[in-house]
Amino acid sequence: MATVSELKAVLTDTLDKRGVLGQLKAQVRAEVFAALDDQSEPRPVLSHENLLINEMIREYLEFNKYKYSSSVLTAETGLSDVPLDRSFLARELNIIEDTSAQSV
Repeated sequence: MATVSELKAVLTDTLDKRGVLGQLKAQVRAEVFAALDDQSEPRPVLSHENLLINEMIREYLEFNKYKYSSSVLTAETGLSDVPLDRSFLARELNIIEDTSAQSV
């Protein structure tokens, strides 16, 4: 019969291999940050440049399916729940996207 520590090790390994363990840890982190976020404390006004940087970071996180990291970024920076349009970001940054870049 397996011991409790052996079952725990197998369960942890299985959840890790399926990618669930990392998601659970990220989700717990995001929920902790959301609970600790003091909504009464005013956020500093973001400059136009910082807003664009935050939006690019959010796009990177969402492209790579780091949705909990993205939710923490959104909560901490006060970004809108709706991301800026990618074509708007490209125009603001003077980026010309070819067809291969548009898929990234």
